[in-house]
Amino acid sequence: MASGSIHVKVSGVLQEHIQHQIGKDGLYENASEYVRALIRNDLQSRDAAWDELKRELAPALWADDSQFVEVSAEDVIKRNKSR
Repeated sequence: MASGSIHVKVSGVLQEHIQHQIGKDGLYENASEYVRALIRNDLQSRDAAWDELKRELAPALWADDSQFVEVSAEDVIKRNKSR
């Protein structure tokens, strides 16, 4: 993948927020460093969410067919409305 630049224009509240994150009082030296950190965090969050979903679904994926109960769409809708 070729190295390149992406230019993003922000103003108002977004610009103010970025300014608070960079410089002498912020955690980052410049806006680019802050944006890279945001992207890394986004990637890690998505990976963590995917891992959690796989953990939640694993028991069903390995369950025997006899453990499943057939329900209709109406049953599911009724159950969800009562919650």
